[in-house]
Amino acid sequence: MSGAAVAAASGIGFGLFQTLNIRAVRGMDPFASTFVQIGVAAVALLVASAVSGGLGDLAGAPGDSLAWFAAAGILHFVAGWTLLNVSQKRIGAARTSPLLTTVPLFGIAFAALTVGQLPAAVELPAIALMVLGAYVVVSRGRAGGGAGLHVTPADAAPALACAMCWALSPALTVRGLRGLDDPLLGLTLGLAVSTCGYAVAFAVVRRGLGLRTAGRQALAIKLLAGVLVGLSTWGRWAALDRTTVAAVLALNLLSIPVVLLASPLVAGRHAERVTGRVWTGAALVVSGSLLLIVTA
Repeated sequence: MSGAAVAAASGIGFGLFQTLNIRAVRGMDPFASTFVQIGVAAVALLVASAVSGGLGDLAGAPGDSLAWFAAAGILHFVAGWTLLNVSQKRIGAARTSPLLTTVPLFGIAFAALTVGQLPAAVELPAIALMVLGAYVVVSRGRAGGGAGLHVTPADAAPALACAMCWALSPALTVRGLRGLDDPLLGLTLGLAVSTCGYAVAFAVVRRGLGLRTAGRQALAIKLLAGVLVGLSTWGRWAALDRTTVAAVLALNLLSIPVVLLASPLVAGRHAERVTGRVWTGAALVVSGSLLLIVTA
């Protein structure tokens, strides 16, 4: 399978994960939801790593590479996925998904703050489109309440914070790959460390998962979503070995139309109201992302 096909499958898979996840997270505590999600994804990728024979490389891996992978996992999965679940529970999948594509904006901001690398003039129109799109997504449409109508900046904060975490984690992963050139193994390690970290946190606060009250259907959907997001994340990294970064980033944007089209069908139109403003905002953010990819 070509790198482009893998990247496209990863994007579609991540969109399907977000769509399924909104059904599960609605009946679960977002922290418990994240723990289950990370644990299931870790098991799925542990199996994949065992099948590929990569687990044996851990013994000779440099300690600093393992530390970088662990740090990247905590940032991407513990922080990022928790914020994703909080955001979906608060504003729904249709509004969360476009906001997640602001990752490049945070990447540019971090580059400016840490190494003084300011965006080029050719990148400014792309940045403007993404900022405008995010504003349209969270701005007031018509009057009234309900998911998909009015979102305050505070409501949008978890999704944007998730994008910020996802902008930082690749830099840590790249450092890990310098000593252990196995994306699947690094991703699996990050998930395993994140699972252990969440388990310790639940044990310390003596907090139950509440799986009995979540219901069998929500739990079954969550298990499926965990496998799907684990494989989709792996697919994104695998695609980078076969095609360009620009192609992977562009094709991963396929998750946006998948969420906007499928979430009302899966979660119900009363819960996921995909308005014209949501489509417009998503189109602006995606256009800005594509323009940024082309001009990078």
